[in-house]
Amino acid sequence: MAKNKFSKILFGKAAWPIWLALATFGLTELFSRFHPVTEIIYSRTLYPVFAFLLSFLNKWVSFSLDDSLYALLAIFLITILLLTVFRKIKISRFLLFFIQTLAICYCLFYWFWGFNYFRSDLNERLFMAKSKPDTLAFRRVFEQLITETNASYCSFDSISKPEISKLVENSYHKNASFLKINYPQGVRVAKPITLSSFFAKAGIAGYYGPFFSEIHLNDSLLMAEYPQVIAHEMAHQFGVTSEAEANFYSWLVCSTCESKQLRYSANLNLMSYFLSQGNRLPRFRELVHQISKPVIDDMRKIQKHWANMRNDKIDKAAGKMNDAYLKSNKVKKGIDDYYGVVQFVMDFETDSLAQKRFHQKK
Repeated sequence: MAKNKFSKILFGKAAWPIWLALATFGLTELFSRFHPVTEIIYSRTLYPVFAFLLSFLNKWVSFSLDDSLYALLAIFLITILLLTVFRKIKISRFLLFFIQTLAICYCLFYWFWGFNYFRSDLNERLFMAKSKPDTLAFRRVFEQLITETNASYCSFDSISKPEISKLVENSYHKNASFLKINYPQGVRVAKPITLSSFFAKAGIAGYYGPFFSEIHLNDSLLMAEYPQVIAHEMAHQFGVTSEAEANFYSWLVCSTCESKQLRYSANLNLMSYFLSQGNRLPRFRELVHQISKPVIDDMRKIQKHWANMRNDKIDKAAGKMNDAYLKSNKVKKGIDDYYGVVQFVMDFETDSLAQKRFHQKK
């Protein structure tokens, strides 16, 4: 009897989510060791199907299905916890429900998007050589960025968010071949973050919802930020998990677009990363003085805008959670991964063959 009961617990229907989670964990370990396998089997074959089906489903509703799922999960867990406290269900049953829920969410996360964390890196995918540290090259690219940012400065009064979204989408379409995107790979409908003001306190401008392939943007975004942020979140929907890679995709599709607003938004965002990386350069102040006053005013405006909404405790807590989340998915740099965009831009700008392919395939 005891043996039969043990077998029922171990191999019964209740244990299926746990076994599936263990199998999924095994695949994460396999994929993390064999990136080309992940790239071919998952990122280029299975994931585009999931992205198409999930995005087709979410485009019919204006609210966030991912946020709704999180709310339902919270309500469910609180409900079974209260039932346990009031002894309506046994502790063992509560633990089983809790573990099953975690197991199902774990499986869905990785199968619907998360395995992309273990795909080949950007340099390998785009056949782009990795550049070596070179102060002169960095300064040259930095000066070029300053010149382009100054030249692309413009107002956003004459353009709307839907127009920006369409322009970004068109640019991704044009550059899909170079970026190794299996276009269209579903649809991309930007949705507002359910609790935009709360997320603004943590400095979160947008995020990607993996359970329903949803792009979320903060209502607090300034128009000058909007093109770059939506392009960044679109990159995630295309299966790009690295924040640095998503920043690079965003910069490339926006900075090479015919729209002056998209170019300015991309260059303005990239400028902040180059300023952070280059502050120890010899004659750094000379470079800063080359930035035009209107551009500096916009950078200060954006910085002040988010600083006024920021809550120190929420921001630090969110940063630690995001850092832990990224590192748990083999992103060694954690939240510092965002700054890796400078390396990718340097790789692109110093690789003449990559630039030749880029211009040929546009």
